[in-house]
Amino acid sequence: MTQEKPRSVRIADADSAAFFPSGLEYNTPVRGMWNIVHTGMLVPGAHQIFACAQGCLRGVILTAAEMNALDRMSWISVSEQDMYDGSLEYDIIDGCAEILQKLPQQPRIVLLYLSCIHLFAGVDFDMILRELHGRFPQIRFVDCYMTPTMRQTVPPGMKMAAQLYAALEPRERNPRAVSIIGNDRATDERSELVRILRQNGFVLHDIALCRNYEDYQRMAESALDITYTPIGRYAGAELERRLSIPQLYLPNSFDYAQILENYRQLCETLGAAYPDFSAEMRAADAALDAAQAVIGGTEIAIDFTAVTRPFELAKLLTEHGFNVKSVIADAAGEEEAAFAWLRANRPGLEIFSAVNVNMLHMHSEPHAPVLAIGQKAAYYFATDHFVNFAVNGGYYGFAGIQALAALMTEAFREPKDSRNVLRHKGFGCESCLL
Repeated sequence: MTQEKPRSVRIADADSAAFFPSGLEYNTPVRGMWNIVHTGMLVPGAHQIFACAQGCLRGVILTAAEMNALDRMSWISVSEQDMYDGSLEYDIIDGCAEILQKLPQQPRIVLLYLSCIHLFAGVDFDMILRELHGRFPQIRFVDCYMTPTMRQTVPPGMKMAAQLYAALEPRERNPRAVSIIGNDRATDERSELVRILRQNGFVLHDIALCRNYEDYQRMAESALDITYTPIGRYAGAELERRLSIPQLYLPNSFDYAQILENYRQLCETLGAAYPDFSAEMRAADAALDAAQAVIGGTEIAIDFTAVTRPFELAKLLTEHGFNVKSVIADAAGEEEAAFAWLRANRPGLEIFSAVNVNMLHMHSEPHAPVLAIGQKAAYYFATDHFVNFAVNGGYYGFAGIQALAALMTEAFREPKDSRNVLRHKGFGCESCLL
């Protein structure tokens, strides 16, 4: 195994813009993060059609099978010959037509995915969509992309999050309706964010709460879109551009000052009274202190798939006496302040690459006992003691911090069977795997 590209760096020596040089990558065999198939299933009643090579099809078909959702997916296989005979566009059009004609009931919306091979070949996606709209005017076709080659521009997951809302049609605005955009699960009802909306009489829309196509379309009536993840922010910006629904970005933070600023902005935007959050802050502190009393000096490892701001979480836990030893991430992103604090106060904190090929054998190496927050951390540090959720798990604000403290305590006391848990695709999705 080559050591030319380091797999870790002390935070004191790290460049916050990019911790590790780009190169050959390794993808851990943990499957909790959602992929574009899981995400597309959020649109109620949507049927997904993937047009791509057979090797790529294997993964997406297995994802649908594991979700017990094969009835919502079809596919068109692309062969090498298709690249030479000029038939790519009409292979897709005719393939989609045949699929739709054979379905027992035609869907209201079809998510049509092209692959990177189509982009390399210069396929006219707009023409494909126009032709399909002409043949099936009652169906809304949405362009989607299975294109890992886009990772250095707009990553597939981010693009997919935006395309989730591409079928929303303009509607008359309801000044008392708000949408939360860009999440794969509903925001915890115990969060102060949801409480503020509910207590002030606002209708809350969220794709994770939609039960039918009309519920989905009602999201377009919102007078405000709230986003709190980087992926959601991109989706919100696309909605603001297309439907002129203003976006309010309230990042899912572990910094108390940022959380309070989020709520101040929210209340100001809604025209609502700003509550006193002193009790919530005390409760969050108490929950963290109680968890630390149980967990003690056990090493903590945090990865970016669990929380969108791992360095802020590392700072918060460090301030409460936890022994945070490792963060798995490849850049500081929006967390410059927390990164600078940790560099000054915990210069020995070790940052590990999420994808460096030299991480390949790390899980089989000896490790001190570790409590992991996130699946990649659980795998790399070979621990059964881990908090199992992805992209904040629906938790938010001070209530989210309390929930995380409880999950950390549970993970410390009750080990999981990591070998079985980590192979389930799409945390929170139905799975046929036992």
